[in-house]
Parts: sequence; C-alpha cells; structure tokens
Amino acid sequence: MSVIEQAKQFRNDFMQAPGKGNSRDALTRQTPGLRRVLTNQDLTRLYADNRIIQNVIDIPAEDMTRSWFTLRMKDEKLQRDIMSKLADLNAREAFKKMRSYERLRGDGFISLGVTQKNPFELSDPIEEKELMRIDYIHAFSGMKVYEFLLNEDMFHPKYGQVESFQLNRRSRVGQEIAGPTQDRVHASRVIHDQTRRLEDEYRGQPLLEPLYDIITVLDTSLWSVGQMLYDFTFKVYKSADIEGMGKEDKRELSTLMDFMFRTEALALIGKDEELTKQSTVTTGIKDLLDYVWDMLAGAARMPKTVIKGQEAGTIAGAQYDVMNYYSRIAAQQENELKPHIERLIRLLLLCSDELGGTINPDSVEWEIKFNPLWNVDSKTDAEIRKLTAETDNIYIVNGVHTSDDVREARFGQFGLTNETKYSGDDADWERMAKEVYTAYKESQ
Repeated sequence: MSVIEQAKQFRNDFMQAPGKGNSRDALTRQTPGLRRVLTNQDLTRLYADNRIIQNVIDIPAEDMTRSWFTLRMKDEKLQRDIMSKLADLNAREAFKKMRSYERLRGDGFISLGVTQKNPFELSDPIEEKELMRIDYIHAFSGMKVYEFLLNEDMFHPKYGQVESFQLNRRSRVGQEIAGPTQDRVHASRVIHDQTRRLEDEYRGQPLLEPLYDIITVLDTSLWSVGQMLYDFTFKVYKSADIEGMGKEDKRELSTLMDFMFRTEALALIGKDEELTKQSTVTTGIKDLLDYVWDMLAGAARMPKTVIKGQEAGTIAGAQYDVMNYYSRIAAQQENELKPHIERLIRLLLLCSDELGGTINPDSVEWEIKFNPLWNVDSKTDAEIRKLTAETDNIYIVNGVHTSDDVREARFGQFGLTNETKYSGDDADWERMAKEVYTAYKESQ
C-alpha cells in the first residue's frame, strides 16, 4: 500500500454525502440534484461543531430583534404598559430564539401560557373573550413537535392550515425520563414561525440542508490549509543507527525530536537513504478560498463580513452588500416577524387582568415601527454631513429654503441631530431637484 493510500485511510471529510462518492472521498463522482435530508441529531452536531454555522443561524435572528421596535399610539400610558409587559415576558429573547430555531430546524414556535375565565384543555382553541392574562411565553423548536395536524378539507376556508400540533412533553427526574407524553395543542395556543416549506411537505426545511455541500467544501479547505501549515517546517533526521531501530525505538526518538524541534513534519531515514520534499505551491489559494466564502455567502444570503463577525449594525462607505443585507432583514421584520408581534399585543389588549382591563384592539390606533437596524461609521457619517451641508447651501442660494428652515431641519430645538430630516425616497429627491431647478431658472 502506498503512502498516499495510507493517508486516505486516516482522512475523511466529517460529512459524507450518500450518492456523491465512496466512503473515502465525499467530493468524487458528484451527481447534482439529490436532496440530503438531515435528522435532528445531524443538525445538532453540525451546529455544535462549527462556529461559522452558528453565525449563519444566529446572526440574522439577532439582527431581526436587536433594535426591537417602537409602539406608536396616542395613549402614552397604554403604550408604556404594553412595552413593560412585553419586557416582563422577555418577548425579545423569545422571538430571537424562535427565529434561530426556524433557521436551524425549519420550524420555530412560541408557546402562549394564558389564563382564562373558563376551564380549558390545550386542545381547545383560545377563547379571546375569556382571556384574563398571559403568564409566560416560551420558545421551542420543531424537535418538540411529533406531528402536524392539517385541515385537508379543500372546501373549508382554512384548507391547508395547521389546526393542531402533537407535542412531545417530557419531564426528567434525575437520570430517568418519566415517560414521554404527547399532547394535542391547538394552533391558536402557539406562535408558529415557518418561512421555507416545500410544496408537498408540512414541515419547514432546515437552512443547513441546501448549505450542506458548501459547508463540506469549507471544512475541506480548512483541513487542506492546516496540512499545508503543518508541512511548512519539514525536517529530516539522517543517521546510520536508524536502520537497526525497532518500532518502539523509532517512536521514542520521534517523540524526542518533536519535543526538541517543535515540528509536526519530521522524517527519520537511514544514512544511505534520501528523502526530498516538494514545496507546496500556494499561488492562487486565496482565490480558491474566496470562492468558497462567496458560495457560502450567496447561499446563506449574508455578506462575508457579517458571517465573519463584523460589528453588528455598523456600515462603512461603499458596503452595498451589507446595506442590502440589512434591507433584507428589515423586509423580514415587516413581512414575517411583525404579524407574530401584533398577535401577541392583540391578545394582551384582550386580557381582562392586563393593562387595566379588556380593550378592543380595533378600537385603538396603534402601529409597530421597527427601530433602525444600522448606522454608518464616523468617516462615512462625516461625508454624508458634508454633502448635506452643500445641498442645504444650494437650497438657500436658490431660494428653495430659508436659512431658518435649514437650521430647524438640521439642528432642531436640541442642537445637532444624528439624522437628516429628508427621506431617501426617489419621489422626495425628484421633487426637491425640480424645486432647485425652478428656483435657479427664476433667479437667472
């Protein structure tokens, strides 16, 4: 057996793809289009073993809830009471975990622990008129859900929707498990987060399934770079005594030499033997590694800088990919997270023992406005302020605004503000441009 064949016996990628190669190499004889289904145990091991995977799963969930939201309503006392109750429920952390579970497992949930005036079972729907209070909320993943019970009546208004879930509820006593119990829970008693579901399936698809091959290549590249680093300091010890040494003597000598030279690459050869080492060519290795990162970033829809841990919410000049990422997160807040938060607030308003009594959610004007996700660095901020000052000067010179208008807009009552008062909408810019041009023509 050759040295290369022996090496292959010791090195296997930690993820082996069925149908994509033999048991020794996961990247040979690939055939596209074969879906890999990962078990909950597979997902747990992948998540626990790889920090990059943890970043891909957790960072978007953290970004969606990091700045939280502002509740807008005329009744300021009611607004403060609602936000205080959400803080008591630790709602921000619960929604963050729910989204992390959704990305990792395909489905994320929040249980609603409510008290009603009438006795009820978990299989019963929540009766909004009987609500007294919401005592707690807990985030959990699809691992706890044994079965989804859907409405399969195609002539029913709720056709295709989940009516109830069969949940695994287990209690541990010491090292023993006091028998798993499966309880049917009505869908109204949980908040269900699911964004990736194939047409013929009822469970959401874990994000790591379509990322699996890319993660395999990323792991292979990490191992390959490590091997090159090990071989960078290659040493040879030549002695006439080597030929007469047994295995134990050679092992002891190798340990001693490794301790003395601090190297992983050491060869022991006889006096008349010869060993040559071919230098590893590293030209182009950066392009190959960048390709792997580009594939991962594209598949995860996250910029490389964000995956690698760039400071959350900070954007330097010309980082358009990061801006697009935060724009995507903002869209997910509006389309996916906002309905769940609104439902929780509606339930709070309906509770008789919360917020001073039952309030009809439709009788109160209220709106959820998510707080800004990002700001620019100091250099970019200075450049923006400079351009804004030049624009204001054009407005004043051409009579679009007076100096008092600009002073009020930029500095306000409390001095210099951290934001401009003009929006970035195209319609606003076009309107202002027309006003400047008209004033300029009139001045001529």
